[in-house]
Order: sequence, then C-alpha cells, then structure tokens
Amino acid sequence: MNPFVYYAPTKICFGKGQISHLSELKESGSRALLVYGGGSIKRQGIYDEAVRILTEAGITITELSGIEPNPRVESVRRGIALCREHRIEMVLGIGGGSVIDAAKAIAGGACYDGDVWDLVMDHSLIRAALPIYAVVTMAATGSEMNKNAVISDLGLRVKKSMGSDLLKPRLSICDPVYTFSVPEKQTAAGTADIMSHAFENYFSMIDDFDLSARFGEAVIRCCIRYGPVALREPDNYEARANLMWASTNAINGITKAGMEVGWSCHPMEHELSAFYDITHGVGLAILTPRWMEYVLNDKTVRKFADYGRKVWDLTGTEDLAVAKEAIDKTASFFFDTLKLPRTLRDVGIGEENFEAMAEHCAPRLADAFVPLTKEDAVQIYRNCLS
Repeated sequence: MNPFVYYAPTKICFGKGQISHLSELKESGSRALLVYGGGSIKRQGIYDEAVRILTEAGITITELSGIEPNPRVESVRRGIALCREHRIEMVLGIGGGSVIDAAKAIAGGACYDGDVWDLVMDHSLIRAALPIYAVVTMAATGSEMNKNAVISDLGLRVKKSMGSDLLKPRLSICDPVYTFSVPEKQTAAGTADIMSHAFENYFSMIDDFDLSARFGEAVIRCCIRYGPVALREPDNYEARANLMWASTNAINGITKAGMEVGWSCHPMEHELSAFYDITHGVGLAILTPRWMEYVLNDKTVRKFADYGRKVWDLTGTEDLAVAKEAIDKTASFFFDTLKLPRTLRDVGIGEENFEAMAEHCAPRLADAFVPLTKEDAVQIYRNCLS
C-alpha cells in the first residue's frame, strides 16, 4: 500500500429534516451567496425552507441561479462578482454536484485577485477560499465531501477539475427525500457516476491494501442493488438513502487511501462533455465497459476477475472467463437495467473530434491503472460508436 494523508473536515448531516442545520452558517458570518440551478428547489419547497432558516439565523442572502449541468466559468465569474459587490462571507450551494462545484469555484475565486480560470488550470494558486456549505439534491458526484470542482469553458472546449483541501465544504446536508423527484434518466446517470468514481480508485495495481478495496466494492454493490429500486420506486427512502451515502463515500477519499492511481474514464469523459455538453454519467456509462475491455490483459486479468467474484458473485475458476463475464455484467447493468444510452452515436456523437479529444486527455492517462496514449484514447472512443 502507498502512504497517504486522509483529511475529511466536512460535517455531514444525513437524513430527513437535516436542513435545520443551515442555522449553523452563522458561525461564518451574516452574508451568504446562495447558488442554485433551475427552479426545482423552489418547486420542492427546499428554497423556501432554506431562506426561512437562514433569515431567522440573521443571515442576509444574495442569490445566483441558473447554474448549468456542466457548470460554466461564466457563471462562476458572475458569482465572484456578486461576492465582491455584496461583501459575501460564505457560499451555499443547493442542488446537485454541478451547483456545489460552482459554489466551490466561486468561493476560491472570490479570494483570488486574478481570473478564476487561473485556478482551474493551476491548483497551486488556490490559497484561500470563502467557507463553503452544501445542501445536496442528487446522488452522483459526491462533491459534498471532496476537494474538487469541475468547471467548463465551452469556448475553449475545456472541462477540467480544480482541487484543493480549501474547497472541501464545512458542512453538507444530505436528505434523501430531496432526491425523490430526480427524474429517471438523471437517477440512472447519477448511479453510473457513483460507480465510476469507485471504479477509478478500485482498479489499481496496488493490491495489498484490502480495506480500501472492500470499501470500493461495497459502494459498487450498493449501486447495483439500490439503483434499480430507485428507478422503480422513486420515493423509496431506503434506496435513495443508500445511493446518497454511496455517492458521498465513493469519492471522499476512503476508497482510494493507499491505492492512489491516475483516473482513466473521467479524463476521457470530460472531453466528451467539453465538446458536446452531454450528461457526465451517460458518457461514463458508455466509456466504462469499452475501457474495461481495452485494458483487460495478462497483467490486469486478476483484478477484473477479483471484481467479478467480489462484486458480481461469480464463481468461475478461470480468471479470464470470470473477468469477461464481469465486464459483460457491467455493460448490461448500465444499458439494460439502468437503460442508459449504449453508444456515442445514440447521443449524437461521431468521430469528428476524437483526435482533438484524445490529444487533450492523453497527459492525464499516463499514470492510470493501465497507462494510455493518445492513440489508445482514440481507439476507445471509436469502440464506443457501436
């Protein structure tokens, strides 16, 4: 196992009615920027409840709405301008991972003299941030308990993660009831995103740290069990609660401790989102089985066979056969059970930008589970066409 530092400063308030903890924001001051997306939090009553609690706590609210599903740097810049204009002391994101990512970027950018895109491109420039708080309304990204924020500049065709321990929320409220109204397609895509976070850490050549691997398997098995239940019964509290907790733990560092490895599918998917603005979880679902097939070889077969036996309960004794069956089961779960798009052509993507996309992501694939080149990335994209 590798040496590691595990730092988890976020206070998680999990379960029904935990929004009452918003009154604790007063520890950071009296002026908050409230960041959210469309009108869903107003239709669900979350907005009114949050405003009531904050107002009773003596907190003045400035609002930034309209955050995009792939949050754009232009929205982050608007938030930073509001922070400076209103002397904001804390940032509260209410929504899914995109909203919370935008809140993080705003909190960091408000404490930086230059343009926030500098922080996206060079994480070492993040040296301060306003306190960050979150109310989660979708199980997917786990942004409520990690240090990353993924921001897009569609003009540059760049989607990139900025990361710093300074961007970890101080407090996050996770009420599974708030996810009851998440549409079926988003629930499915979010489940795929959670699983991908676990996969990215699980598939590592470090195979002597048993506990982190078992944590990752538990997250994946949880998604396999409860994802379909949430699709059939959107208001099933236990299913939604298990998915929400799986989302938080898939990417808060617990599944990668001692097994750190460069990621594979996320860098490739970020290019799809940057060029085509598609749903992140959909892109990951399309890429993942093809990536698994591509990197299956004599060196990796034991890890894939282990995955098949421990996650899918396969009982075969021949590693290669078990590995291939595990990959087939993964694909079937994404495409048949969750009913996510099967190919890039299904979401309107052809091969016209594969070379440019692969050129962008290749440097981030060099230290992955199986190091990949630009040519490898192009081939995996091509494999996703059919």
